[in-house]
Amino acid sequence: MTHFQKTPVSGGSVDTGNMGRIPDEELERIKRAVAVANLARRRGVELAPHGKDLIGLCPFHNDHNPSLVITPDKNLWHCFGACQDPKGGSVIDWVRKAEGVSFRQAVELLRRHDVALTPATARPVVKVGTVKKLPCPIPIGASDQTALRCAVDFYVETLKDSPEALAYLERRRIGHAGAIDHFKLGYSNRTFGYYLADSNRDEGAKIRGQLQRLGVYSVKGHERFNGSIVIPVMDENGSITEMYGRKIRDDLRDGTAYHLYLPGPHKGVWNVSSLAASKEAILCEALIDALTFWCAGFRNVTASYGVEGFTADHLHALRMSEVEKVLIAYDRDEAGDRAATKLAAILMGYGFEVSRVNFPDGEDANSFACSVSDPADALGVLLRGAAWIGRGKSSIVDMPVAAKEKISPPSAAEESPGEKSLTPAAPDPADVGDIGTCGAGGADPAAADLHECAPLEAHARPEAAAIPSGNGHQLDEVFDGRAWRIRGIEKNTTYGVLRVSVRVSIGDRFHLDTVDLANARHRAAFLKAASTETSLSEDMLKDDLRRLLLKLEELQDNLIQKAINPPDATVTLTEAEKEEALAFLRAPDLLDQIVKDFESIGIVGEEVNALTGYLACVSRKFKDPLAIIIQSASAAGKTTLMDAILSLMPKEEREQFSAVTGQALFYMGEKNLKHKILAIVEEKGAENATYAIKLLQSEGKLVIASTGKDPTTGKHVAFESRVEGPVVIIITTTNYEIDEELLNRVLVITINEDREQTERIHELQRERETLEGVLRQERRDDILRRHQNAQRLLRPIRVVNRYAKQLKFLSTQLRTRRDHPKYLTLIRSIALLHQYQRPVKQTQDGPRVISYIEVMPKDIEGANRIANVVLGRSLDELQPQTRRLLTLLDDMVTAKTNGGKITRAAFRFGRRDVREFTGWSDTPLKIHMARLVEMEFLILHRGRGQSFVYELIYDGQGKDGAPFCMGLIDPATLEQPYDGDRSWQNADRSGSEGSRSGSGPGAVRPRSGGGPGVDSSATPTTPTASNALLKNRAKTHIKEKDAKRPKTAS
Repeated sequence: MTHFQKTPVSGGSVDTGNMGRIPDEELERIKRAVAVANLARRRGVELAPHGKDLIGLCPFHNDHNPSLVITPDKNLWHCFGACQDPKGGSVIDWVRKAEGVSFRQAVELLRRHDVALTPATARPVVKVGTVKKLPCPIPIGASDQTALRCAVDFYVETLKDSPEALAYLERRRIGHAGAIDHFKLGYSNRTFGYYLADSNRDEGAKIRGQLQRLGVYSVKGHERFNGSIVIPVMDENGSITEMYGRKIRDDLRDGTAYHLYLPGPHKGVWNVSSLAASKEAILCEALIDALTFWCAGFRNVTASYGVEGFTADHLHALRMSEVEKVLIAYDRDEAGDRAATKLAAILMGYGFEVSRVNFPDGEDANSFACSVSDPADALGVLLRGAAWIGRGKSSIVDMPVAAKEKISPPSAAEESPGEKSLTPAAPDPADVGDIGTCGAGGADPAAADLHECAPLEAHARPEAAAIPSGNGHQLDEVFDGRAWRIRGIEKNTTYGVLRVSVRVSIGDRFHLDTVDLANARHRAAFLKAASTETSLSEDMLKDDLRRLLLKLEELQDNLIQKAINPPDATVTLTEAEKEEALAFLRAPDLLDQIVKDFESIGIVGEEVNALTGYLACVSRKFKDPLAIIIQSASAAGKTTLMDAILSLMPKEEREQFSAVTGQALFYMGEKNLKHKILAIVEEKGAENATYAIKLLQSEGKLVIASTGKDPTTGKHVAFESRVEGPVVIIITTTNYEIDEELLNRVLVITINEDREQTERIHELQRERETLEGVLRQERRDDILRRHQNAQRLLRPIRVVNRYAKQLKFLSTQLRTRRDHPKYLTLIRSIALLHQYQRPVKQTQDGPRVISYIEVMPKDIEGANRIANVVLGRSLDELQPQTRRLLTLLDDMVTAKTNGGKITRAAFRFGRRDVREFTGWSDTPLKIHMARLVEMEFLILHRGRGQSFVYELIYDGQGKDGAPFCMGLIDPATLEQPYDGDRSWQNADRSGSEGSRSGSGPGAVRPRSGGGPGVDSSATPTTPTASNALLKNRAKTHIKEKDAKRPKTAS
């Protein structure tokens, strides 16, 4: 292999003068993929059919008569006018002429960014463009590490689009798809500069100067690795410490360097994260050789930087990874043998066991792999036959822990004490064997039993082999050359069952089977079959398996204990975070601040809906929390609203799923959902779990009995699975018909879908592109953190509502038996949110001391604001004539009750009274009053005989079209309760004793006697049927004032 040399800082890389050639197949694909006609239309050219062609005004000169001809079938164009270009050309020629760019730049524009070409509005043609058309891959002001990563990412994409580079990797047997992504292999073909601004511009000068300083660009301004496969060297954190380039052509002019590095000292170790996975490490001379081993399935491999390129970083990595044995796989030539001998002495001086991998004369790992049909098998044979050199007298594995922690690579400025050089005292010659051949005198007696690192399966992840032994998922052990590999431990979460995949091997003989190691009969069968396959005695294998079982039982117990006792997810806040959260919770306008924060994170026009969802999440602290269904058409923003609400809640207190199966909720484990938020993205994804969701919301827990096998007796017995609530449930749906049983348990909030809301959303989306929008996005994380920390500080303290008995709720529907607690829970949630603004009171109840906070009138005011939208309705739902009649009825009742002798709630009237007041005829009056009864603006009561009287529930709200909830009490009218005088508890209840009649259609039944009008002195009788029971609509109404027994109209 060619000797590796570090590229000097002043010399720069040697350019070949030619960039990578674009294959003809790629050019033909581009010419077919982008239509010339589309590009012409984007430039504003109006094309008209002309036979098989399209004609239009040529955009490249001042054309008045159509001289541009485009042939769609061939995707060619030409101009017969002033351009004097009868030949025209392809889509590439069009872009060159339209954008003023070179051939290669035109190809790049079409290959990656054809949608970013000239917009639809016409503009002057640029003869030679000076402004780059391709986006710069490196942001302005990027750090050095970010710049290197951006360059590496660009080279990776270039490699994937370069058939000649991919073909080179395949020829070298290193074209493994997993290797390209895992190690970020790339290719430099001098197209990087097309994406960078020119050096005569400030932006270009800064970025190009930074790349020159880092070494990606030479001092002459050319790409250092042009024409090379690029292999970055990354540390455990993904930071790039070195870059290596290998020219893919071997016919370059004399003096051209085929192997290139960044300027300066070598830093870092390639594939360092995989060294800890094994006690052995393969050390190659070059990165291409190490990559060859990796692609063949041997993951515990790294490389020096040439024959003299073993650095302090390499030594540090081997020692910290606790590697015990190093297999030196340097080239089999004079330079490689000499370097291997020198390196073996160094490694043994630090306590390592060393062997030499002997390739055929003149070969290296890559050339050898390219010469055989099965590289994995051939390289495995060489590793098993590696010549043993010797073993050092002291090893890091024998050091105390404190000594290991002190190991660090020496810096360039200062060497560690006692480590002036990597070369230690010469080892005892007796400990060093012959590295030239694998002779009897120099071979390790155990070398024949060196286990093979089997290649990964074709679809295995590249990092799959880098898992440490005994990590809870797999176990790897070696006993005197007998290699055991056990997989599938994580599936055994029940005592008494240990079904795993077991493989035992020695040399190239192995036995593989899936067996229940907890079953003695299965173990005996496995040992017998393994003994036959490997020619090892059953007693020896049984002794190995006994030691493995002890380790497996320990790993299994750890898995089961973690499942039973999950780690505590409590988040500890710093003093600064706590003070910030408390200041937020103590804000006098807390609810308004929450609404503003929703707008800051991207929610506009949904203030009440967002606040409702937020308070529902706060109610998770209660035993009876709220549940929410967010309803809208597709793409209206329901999921966006749900995600925004959840983002303000602590991550450890929410669970979000796209779909839930019918049995999944029953097996989520006790306490996993207690006082948490369960969010399901779409109701259709929870159709099979609807029953479980209903039970969890109403009962606060789920209990299911299922059949399982007793681990002791092996018999089938019944097991009980329990999921403890309560839990806040949030579901989104596009269905406007919601299951009635589910509807009874949730609050439904509907997304605003009108045009004005769409315009507000568009305005916000445009604002995100401005500087203010960018700054708002930067502040988003601060807002989320503040809210999440504030939620963590909320305590599940009791809330007492001293005004509860002054609040009234209509009883016209059975559903209100569930809706009434929802309204009260809204009030409690607001009070709980303000707990740091309320004094904590205590009361004695026998031996118990109960702490609580109290509801304030402003909590009821906030709940009313939400109820008006969520539980209310709008007059816009009524037809114009029906709405007109409702207004007249309100005027009539107001006029009749102005004297103060009777309240609105006690006033009753018949259709005759309405006819006399409004002057309407009877037929339209029947129709529109029936609609008002159905919409629950009127309540129908039975009068004398077969007659009916009406009660007006509507009290004049919402005439401006705003939603309202009829009868909500004005917090300003609340009586101040106090201890010792509880007379206010016995106040009359508005409508609590009122009579209700049959269903709405009864209002238009045939008249009896004097018609539907009734004598104003009549007293209503007890109803025979309930209008509410027959209608059972899904709306909640709350009365405002206390009412007396119904009286007849005067």
